[in-house]
Amino acid sequence: MHNKLGSEGEELASAWLLEKGYRILFRNWRYSYYEIDIVAVKGKVLHIIEIKTRNESHFGFPEDSVTRKKFRHLQKAADEFLFRHPGYRWIQFDILSITMRKGKRAEYFLLEDVFL
Repeated sequence: MHNKLGSEGEELASAWLLEKGYRILFRNWRYSYYEIDIVAVKGKVLHIIEIKTRNESHFGFPEDSVTRKKFRHLQKAADEFLFRHPGYRWIQFDILSITMRKGKRAEYFLLEDVFL
C-alpha cells in the first residue's frame, strides 16, 4: 500500500511539474542507498525534489515527514549527482507535498528552496 501510494504520488508529481514548466531529467535517481525522487530543470535552476504523498491529513501534512536526517541524505545524493553531472550553477532543494482525498482532486503544495 505504502509503495503504491508513493509511486502514484511520483506519477502525479511528474505530471504536475511538467505542467508548471519543469523539464524532468531523472526520476528515482540513486547513489548508494540514497535517492532523489525527481531531478528537474526550470530556467537556469537545477531542482532536487523530494516527493511526499499522503492520503487525507489526519497525521499532519506530507511535507512534515521530511526530517533533517532525510534532508542530509538528499544532500549527499545531490552532491554525487553534481559530481557526475557538473555544470549546474544554480541548485535548489524543493519538497512537493501531495495530499490525496477520496473523491477529490489531489492537492499540491510546493516548498521551494528548502534547507533543513
